[in-house]
Amino acid sequence: MSERQRILIIATLLFIAVLTTAIGLVYSKHMTRKLFVELQQLNKEVVSLNTEWGQLQLEQSAWSDHGRIEQIARERLGMVRPEAEQVAFIKQ
Repeated sequence: MSERQRILIIATLLFIAVLTTAIGLVYSKHMTRKLFVELQQLNKEVVSLNTEWGQLQLEQSAWSDHGRIEQIARERLGMVRPEAEQVAFIKQ
């Protein structure tokens, strides 16, 4: 093999290596951007879900308010608070 052929083979191999590296870099950048966009979407979803969770907790506290429960017990179930003499304490 002549010196010229060796240089041509080495240059070709270097060109292929540089081309492969460039394609790998472009692919890596593309995947990084794609994953960053997905991360941003997931962060928006987290914020939305946290907001919804907070609203549901407020709603739950409103529905479980003692005054509301007592009102429903009186109106719908006809329950009344017992008189003091009707209350019995049991000791174990």
